[in-house]
Amino acid sequence: MNFLITLCIAVPLALFFLRRYVRRLTQNEEHAWRMVEAERLGSATAKGMHPHIDPALCIGCGSCTTVCPEGDVLALAGGKAVIANLQRCIGHERCAEACPMGAITMIRSSRIQPGTPRLTDDYETTIENLFIVGELGGLPLIRNAVNQGRQCIDIIAKRLSRKRLASSIANIYDVVIVGAGPAGISASLRAIEQKLSYITIEADEVGGTVAKFPRHKVVTTTPLEFPIFGKLDRTELPKEHLLAFWDMILNRADFNVCADSKVLDVRKSGPGVFCVKTATRQYWARTVVLATGRAGNPKKLGIPGEHLSKVMYRLIEAEHYTNKRVLVVGGGDSAVEAALALSRQQGNKVTISYRRQEFARIKKRNAQSIGESVHRGVIEPIFESIPTEITNDSVALEVGGISRILQNDLVWIFAGGVPPHEFLNRIGVDCWTPSSETSHQRASL
Repeated sequence: MNFLITLCIAVPLALFFLRRYVRRLTQNEEHAWRMVEAERLGSATAKGMHPHIDPALCIGCGSCTTVCPEGDVLALAGGKAVIANLQRCIGHERCAEACPMGAITMIRSSRIQPGTPRLTDDYETTIENLFIVGELGGLPLIRNAVNQGRQCIDIIAKRLSRKRLASSIANIYDVVIVGAGPAGISASLRAIEQKLSYITIEADEVGGTVAKFPRHKVVTTTPLEFPIFGKLDRTELPKEHLLAFWDMILNRADFNVCADSKVLDVRKSGPGVFCVKTATRQYWARTVVLATGRAGNPKKLGIPGEHLSKVMYRLIEAEHYTNKRVLVVGGGDSAVEAALALSRQQGNKVTISYRRQEFARIKKRNAQSIGESVHRGVIEPIFESIPTEITNDSVALEVGGISRILQNDLVWIFAGGVPPHEFLNRIGVDCWTPSSETSHQRASL
């Protein structure tokens, strides 16, 4: 009798929860199909590498859909993994690592940004023995930069082992590495391992743009593996930890770097020899690796008042700014992270101006944080707005064709950087143009 009573209670409960579970699965699949269709209609593309799914191998386990730090890039639909939000993908590769069947491979985006250098699969430019690695080559993420720096030096070492031309020039290096960010540091360490003679030249300080990130910024969400030192096995690595690692590398006697020295020109100087010039000296090398990144100089708005000392383009120590009326210009991750950091400081009133209708292509955690801050009234967003003038105590915005004046103490502008196109053109590196990008897309169809 007790068994029947238990059964009569358990069966309806089980059916109730099963129905809810099935309904949730159905809703998730419908949502996934809507996202897939929106993706198809929008013809969205990823920034660099993105997943390619082999449906014949996919078993629909869903492990790939939950590991991406950027959110719902992949989803389950029809019992298979599908690409649902390609724009969010920046090539973490975690989905490929999580797939137990090897159904996911990472491939390059068919859309190549104009101004990106033309490279072979060996990272070589249109100039023989001149290589480009890291973000300058069109692939974001510190992890990719570190891997490419290591792989490029392996390619150079193999090439030089087969053919190292004799030279009458004294003190010729096997490789000159331009840039001491993640890609340049990885390449330098690999050059030490491969016993290549090298020098690394950095225009600023060792660490590149990482050194200019805000305090406590998480610079990578994937483990990094450096030559000599092995794997930094942390899923989240703050800026300070990575800079401490840079300092440890600087203390190596065989880490050969020349900081605060900007490369002005790279030219072929006879068969198999490059001349790399800075403002104070010149270096000779059999090969050259450019690892300078894409940021270049901060992009300016070109509006009246932008020259004022209250206008800045980087935020490192948010704690230094309190009780201020702050305007942040931009809608990318850097702008959102700066607005969030400034909003946490005592007495600040933070406004963020963005030219679009909503924040687009920002990291999932940033989207959640800015949404919560806006909901609490900590940050005021002004969408579809463009700054038109900056004065000592105000900023003029054009909002939907109407002028609006904000009382203001400080302005941060995050409009991106000016890539080193002029430098690449001057040294003869061939880059993608809008017309060549169109031809590439047609060829890939």
